[in-house]
Amino acid sequence: MSKEKNKTIKKKKLTNKVYLKELDKLQIELVKLQEWIKQENKKVVVIFEGRDAAGKGGVIKRITECLNPRMCKVVALGTPTEREKTQWYFQRYVPHLPATGEIILFDRSWYNRAGVEKVMGFCTDEEHQEFLRSCPNFERMLIRSGITLIKYWFSVSDDEQEKRFQSRIHDITKRWKLSPMDLESREKWVEYSKAKDEMFAYTDIKQSPWYVVEADAKKKARLNCIHHFISQFNYVDLTPDPIELPERKKIASYKRPPIGDQTFIPEIY
Repeated sequence: MSKEKNKTIKKKKLTNKVYLKELDKLQIELVKLQEWIKQENKKVVVIFEGRDAAGKGGVIKRITECLNPRMCKVVALGTPTEREKTQWYFQRYVPHLPATGEIILFDRSWYNRAGVEKVMGFCTDEEHQEFLRSCPNFERMLIRSGITLIKYWFSVSDDEQEKRFQSRIHDITKRWKLSPMDLESREKWVEYSKAKDEMFAYTDIKQSPWYVVEADAKKKARLNCIHHFISQFNYVDLTPDPIELPERKKIASYKRPPIGDQTFIPEIY
């Protein structure tokens, strides 16, 4: 197959019908995978990093929407408190690590220090360098403890990020996604690129590699990322058998209070 033809295939737009069909298949596999992780007492951490508006939240949403929220949790920490700023850097993340049977999805993670904190001057050069030195050892320690650690970097082009920022500005339901920090990041595109490249040089290690997700096409990025995540496990289908509902017992002596005693919301629709 020629390179030109191959490029044409890759750039072919994914129809919504195909996208939803493939997403449904992948979400069924995610349910099977979660049950296997639970039964086998596995511990899973998935890190989602990348540029602002790269689509991390969209992928996380599609992963979690069919899973048991008690066993699959999203961690999106805010600005550290004054006390947390004085702690060992990784300390605020440790309480959120998984117990057996759990999947933890970090919507941004300890890599804040290598990105926004570095670029925006929220940490010193010494703190940044110490992070780069200690992060691989921290992650190796997690892996030795039995945690499966998977790291995704969502890559989005300058033009596509601009389109998504403009979309958020004009859509009131998305405007909350734009923070002053996001807007400032537009001015520091090159600085963020340098920080990311340096971060990869130190932390793209054999035991815990970075997986880059081409995210200019949202739907493809979601499917590709979920498919890759599932492929990291040699799981088996442990889905419980269908359950038969027992018949409801009737107690003739019990009389329910009048329905008019309850307060119902207005039926607007």
